Amino acid sequence: MSFEEAEVLRERAYMFLENSKYLVERGFFDLAAFSLEQYCQLLLKYKLLVKTGTYPRLHSLTRLIDFLSRIEPSVKSLLEREDYLIMLTKLEDAYIGARYLPRRYSEVEVRALYRFVVEVFQKVVEGV
Repeated sequence: MSFEEAEVLRERAYMFLENSKYLVERGFFDLAAFSLEQYCQLLLKYKLLVKTGTYPRLHSLTRLIDFLSRIEPSVKSLLEREDYLIMLTKLEDAYIGARYLPRRYSEVEVRALYRFVVEVFQKVVEGV
């Protein structure tokens, strides 16, 4: 692992988070949902890279959380609460749905995802 690679992941993650906020303000909810998923994915990969020197080349947030929880058990709380798991799977779906499927994300839905990411996900993952 190089420090530079880890920093690129972290910086890019936060760019996606900032981008999601901008996209919500512009009314581009599908792309905002995708950007939120990318933020979560890259932040998890950053944490795994820092903690282990590598990260799995996959896109599933729940699987990435499972990998990180083996090192940092506190992260497992994201998978153990039903409401958190539902939000995570909605974010996972956005990886494909917002890009390739005729799925539309509503403002209410994306704002709820944003709140979850900032108020729950970010605090848990940044805390490790």
